[in-house]
Amino acid sequence: MTTVICVVAALILLGMYLSWTAGRLDRLHARIDAARAALDAQLLRRASVAQELATSGVLDPAASIVLYEAAHAARQAEPDQREVAESELSQALRAVFAEPDAVAEVQAAPGGTDIVGELTRAVRRVPMARRFHNDAVRAARALRRHRLVRWLRLAGHAPFPLAFEMDDEPPAVLTADGATAG
Repeated sequence: MTTVICVVAALILLGMYLSWTAGRLDRLHARIDAARAALDAQLLRRASVAQELATSGVLDPAASIVLYEAAHAARQAEPDQREVAESELSQALRAVFAEPDAVAEVQAAPGGTDIVGELTRAVRRVPMARRFHNDAVRAARALRRHRLVRWLRLAGHAPFPLAFEMDDEPPAVLTADGATAG
């Protein structure tokens, strides 16, 4: 009789552990979805501000074309090409703001201070949003690697989470201390 009670208790504990693990995995997948939505919003905001800057007439024509094309490509990219397009937008922003006085020139134009402030906030938020997303992905991947999770298929049919890898290094003049953040 004692053996039966021990086996039943062990099965109950195993069931509770599996239920808790499945719930945790579900919460991690929900966190990934929320973090991805926040990342997408920040990337869209950055591309929109870059497009607005490119069409404002405060940049020289060559810089405007480069920035506009990169921002447009980032906004229109297919999901499998999104990381590359966003990296190219980061590179275009660094190229446009390569010179320290580029920000001062844009700020001197009418409405330039506002757009530089918006762009500064946007380029500062993208790396944070990407880090939150990738941290959630890393936690879900670690849990999904456990044997019991794999053997019992506790993840269900949820796709394996993928990190968002891109070049998100902002232009140094926009993130330096003392830069106008608005």
